[in-house]
Amino acid sequence: MTGLLPVALLAVPLLGALLLLVAPSALRPWLRVYGLVVSGAALVLAVVMVATFDYGQAARPQFAVEREWISGLGLHFRLAVDGISLPLVALTALLTFLCFVYLSWGDARGPGQLLRARAGGARPRALVFTLLVLEVGMIGTFLALDLLLFFVFFEIVLIPMYFLIAVWGGKGRRGASIKFILYTLLGSVVMLLGLLLVWARTGTLDIVALGQAHGAGMPRAVQILAFVAIGVGLAVKTPMWPLHTWLPDAHTEAPTVGSVLLAGVLLKMGTYGFARIAIPVLPEGAVAVAPWLGAFAVVGIVYGALACLAQRDLKRMIAYSSVGHMGFVLLGFATLTTVGVNGALFANVAHGLITGLLFFLAGAIKDRYGTADMRVLGGGMLATLPHLGSVLTFAAIASLGVPGLAGFWGEMLSLFGAFQPGDGLPRGLFLTFMVIGGLGAVLTAAYFLVMLSRVTHGLPERAVPAAAARSGALGSGPRPVVVAGPIEGGAGRRVLRDIQGYEWAAWVPLIVLILLFGLWPKLLLSLTTPAVQTLLGALS
Repeated sequence: MTGLLPVALLAVPLLGALLLLVAPSALRPWLRVYGLVVSGAALVLAVVMVATFDYGQAARPQFAVEREWISGLGLHFRLAVDGISLPLVALTALLTFLCFVYLSWGDARGPGQLLRARAGGARPRALVFTLLVLEVGMIGTFLALDLLLFFVFFEIVLIPMYFLIAVWGGKGRRGASIKFILYTLLGSVVMLLGLLLVWARTGTLDIVALGQAHGAGMPRAVQILAFVAIGVGLAVKTPMWPLHTWLPDAHTEAPTVGSVLLAGVLLKMGTYGFARIAIPVLPEGAVAVAPWLGAFAVVGIVYGALACLAQRDLKRMIAYSSVGHMGFVLLGFATLTTVGVNGALFANVAHGLITGLLFFLAGAIKDRYGTADMRVLGGGMLATLPHLGSVLTFAAIASLGVPGLAGFWGEMLSLFGAFQPGDGLPRGLFLTFMVIGGLGAVLTAAYFLVMLSRVTHGLPERAVPAAAARSGALGSGPRPVVVAGPIEGGAGRRVLRDIQGYEWAAWVPLIVLILLFGLWPKLLLSLTTPAVQTLLGALS
């Protein structure tokens, strides 16, 4: 019976998406509720999985299901979770549900317009369908314990994300979507070659059996070649410098929910592949390539921070910050130590929560002001929209790694892992990586503080008519503010409202989890540590 849980987690969004293909047009007014119910059911199943997981056996795959898939090729449909994948499954279900909360209850002038029947044609239905198929691919990637099945789910997400950017994105959506699909498909082809090489040398696609074999049957040269091929495919999705160039355009043009899922989950699929496949299956290849992986990681940390300092668009700045933050994740994996890999896994989850919140905020700001250009925003948000400005400040402080918030522990543990890297790795080189990574952490604080000084602090450049702001004629709810002056798209006056109820509903769970994991890191580390020790057993 326990094997039904991962199957149900995939079946609920998949059936929800398929029903939309045959549903009558009369369903269109109910699309807002439909997506919320289906994603909510998937979240309930994920919560049940978290509640019933045996934390004393976190290193062992649980809720396992195995069925013969293609008998002629010896392929099996294998699903399970352990201490590494469980947090990512829960994160995926949570972020998808919160995206539907944001869309379903959203103001018709903001995110909610995408699910209004008058949005035109079948696009509201297509949006719900796209998000549900995307959820199937994301959850399936973290559940799969067969190399080919992992690859299938890994690729499923590309098509819905492509359409999410190309159909519902911004003005430059066409170029951004094409760039996204070309980069990721090219990386996937290279990764597939590496997976086929592993299959050809071992005769099995069972990820658990391959991890327990510790690379048996594969000479060191073969392991290095396979690790590089698989690693390139994973690095594109992560993304690792210099394979990151598709990311800023994709984030800038994607709709808010697309950016949230892209940063919160899709990037994690790449780093998860290192922990699930590359390191345990190819241990000798991991030791040989780890110094190079660490070098690319710290270059990405510094490069991402410097690029953020040069940005004027808020969404683009957050996108480049992901390059730096994922650099810390890769550095943690490169250390091949329990501390470093734990830090990488912790940073994975923390980045999903914090950057997901940041993209929600960036989308809300763009909906209100008509732009995400920090020069046009003009500062003073804490004076005009105090709640929105305060949550933006909280998210920025969490992302720059202040102790007590989730962003601190992953980066600190990754750097600490570099202080004493795994056996066979040059300690002097990794000490250099630690110093460079520490410099990147300082630069991270710099660009977030610069952003806050431009957006939230100071006095607003546009006059705020106090009488109009106090007037009750502008509607109920949080007190609106009338801002005068030019806004992108033309001069005039725009009514700005502080955080609305649907936004609190979508953001408060992320805020609570950022605080919870920041103040109680053992909650996550006690889950990942046994699985990490088993993962690194291949290196001993």
